[in-house]
Amino acid sequence: MDHSELPAGSAPLPLTTLVFPSRWQNFICRNWGLVTPEKIAHLLRVPVSEVRRAAEDMGLESTPAVSPKWLTKGYLTLIRNNWHLLNYEQLLELLEWTPEKMAYTLKEEDFFWHKLGQLKPACPPLRMTPLTEEEQKQTAWIKKQTEHFFPAERRSRTEAAFAFADLYGARSVSGERKSLFDFTFIHSYAASCGDVLGEAEFNDPVPENLMAQYSSMGIRGVWFHAILYLLCPIPGAEHFSVNWEKRVENLKKIVARCKKYGISIYLYLNEPRTMPEAFYALKPRWRGIDTRNAIANCTTAAPEILEYLESSLEKIFTAVPDLGGIFTITMSENATSCHSGCEGRTCPSCSRFPMEKIVADINAAMERGMHRAAPDAEMIYYDWAWRSKPGDPEPVKFKKAVMDLLPKGRHCHVNCVSEWGMETSVGGVRGTLADYSISQVGPSDEARAVWAHANEISLGTVAKVQINNSWELAGVPYLPVPYLIREHLENLREAGVRALMLSWTLGGYPGGNLELVSATPEELAAEKFSPAMAETVCRAWKLFSEGFRNFPFCVGTAYNAPTNFGPMNQLHLHPTGYRATMVGFPYDDLRAWRSIYPEEIFEEQFRLVCTQWQQGLELLESAAGSVAPEEAEAFEELRRMATASFCHLNACYQQIRFTRARDNGFQKEIMAECARNELENTRLLYEIARKDSRMGFEASNHYFYTLNDLREKVLNCQYVIEYLERRA
Repeated sequence: MDHSELPAGSAPLPLTTLVFPSRWQNFICRNWGLVTPEKIAHLLRVPVSEVRRAAEDMGLESTPAVSPKWLTKGYLTLIRNNWHLLNYEQLLELLEWTPEKMAYTLKEEDFFWHKLGQLKPACPPLRMTPLTEEEQKQTAWIKKQTEHFFPAERRSRTEAAFAFADLYGARSVSGERKSLFDFTFIHSYAASCGDVLGEAEFNDPVPENLMAQYSSMGIRGVWFHAILYLLCPIPGAEHFSVNWEKRVENLKKIVARCKKYGISIYLYLNEPRTMPEAFYALKPRWRGIDTRNAIANCTTAAPEILEYLESSLEKIFTAVPDLGGIFTITMSENATSCHSGCEGRTCPSCSRFPMEKIVADINAAMERGMHRAAPDAEMIYYDWAWRSKPGDPEPVKFKKAVMDLLPKGRHCHVNCVSEWGMETSVGGVRGTLADYSISQVGPSDEARAVWAHANEISLGTVAKVQINNSWELAGVPYLPVPYLIREHLENLREAGVRALMLSWTLGGYPGGNLELVSATPEELAAEKFSPAMAETVCRAWKLFSEGFRNFPFCVGTAYNAPTNFGPMNQLHLHPTGYRATMVGFPYDDLRAWRSIYPEEIFEEQFRLVCTQWQQGLELLESAAGSVAPEEAEAFEELRRMATASFCHLNACYQQIRFTRARDNGFQKEIMAECARNELENTRLLYEIARKDSRMGFEASNHYFYTLNDLREKVLNCQYVIEYLERRA
């Protein structure tokens, strides 16, 4: 494959920076300490001495410490940060990748191409060029500001990036705790969404210290992504499954290792997977309709698809009999069938079959194969996006129709997003909840109805929840809102649910709110603090929890608003024209951020969240002088999580205000005030991130930001402030 064959979409012009006089200087600063100066020099086609001198001219140290982990565990961050700076050819050089690996990552790594906006900016080759006199002046300004805001002693991390992975270990719990639920499983905090099993030798998705910690918390299952054809070749198209034997061997090792800790492995299967054009040239009968996402697989015209699903699951569970089971998504996500996106009526074959039958047939084929090899493995049917049509007013009716056709029994369960279908009313704006939320406490009537029907027809029930964080704010390992979490858990217990899927790819941090599965907030506070301090901590938790109820939830806001990236998202003096992307680039797209909310209500809701959150922080600050030595670690952990969360929420609030003021008459005073607030907000998060490697990390997106990004944002704010002052 040639790099020219990689997807480009509309290929618009890349964004230009306010701060840096040249793109190559922006490239150096963004990647300094993430990749070696030698690699940067190679890409810029200059001697490394020139790169070091250019870095010093901008206030950077000439010999940065570089961790190789950025290339193995932080490559998504590197791609995002260089998306507007490098073309594909240079991006591949930076990562030391083949075009095939890039194509795979864009397609299979949790919809990464969609997160990037389904477009590649048309970046010209990046080369170091001489600076003009004016550019030299701006470079001197960069150095002055860098040295002012970030003196040498505050330039680097006191805890290295990814260091959190070395700190896991079995936890001791004081007293006896009893979980509200019989079984819980979670996405591994160490697992990406790429070729998890193919890269397990150097990117371990289930390290032993992490499993020990999960086990000590009562978690008995861990899940991660798997792709069926990479584990079991499709007959007649075996060359698409290179190294499948290695993946199966890695899976065996992983399952055996986790078994030592009483943890079973569950594979997430979104099958049958859409394939490249070259595959359908070999298997034309498999090809279904062209959906908005990809080519669908036509399970009605090609019965061998279901035969493959059944036989491949039997082979995998025969080879790895101790696997815990699988859970499936069969609508939305990847185009598993012509009906996966409710578009099957355009397929001459699938239009003759009820949608519920096709969905059930796919699940049933996998269940038959798995249970033939491993009768006690768990089959979890995930009802994600099951509906008869977009905006289906009666999704429960369709879900019941699917469930009636599914295989039943002791080891077959229906998994339901607890909050899905809830009616919301935030700031007086009515909406219907899709996806998942912490601010809006479930379960929904829709989920309750699905679980009730499952109980009637001998299917087990599982609730999919987010305990630690959600796409409302995924840039911190957990949100300190225990009263919202415990309320949700107790509601689920009362609804008769006995098993929990504790997270999607986000929220797998082995701690934080996970403790609430077996303790109330008051009990947790009493374990960690003196009675007086515990009372203060609970009051702060209540302020954070009640404040977060004001979050203007909508799936569009959760995916597109700047909350996940927080202060990292830059201020733009003029509209960029770029549209926000799903958990990728927020840009300055206020329309996408606010989704169903009018501008003024959207801003007001974030003001309410931040105001109450600030009150909680002030309460903690007032109690800081009374913290006993034995309480200090737990208190600092709480204060750090609460402050980092506030930085993200406040950044979103300031960016909303700034963008509104810019687009409604270029109101310089408000814009300057927001820029000043953002500058200080970013510096606050920077200090936390320096000391805590968890900040900004999420398994399926890697780091939302680096220290370099936060430094660049401070310079961005200062530039905006000075620009507006000159035009006051």
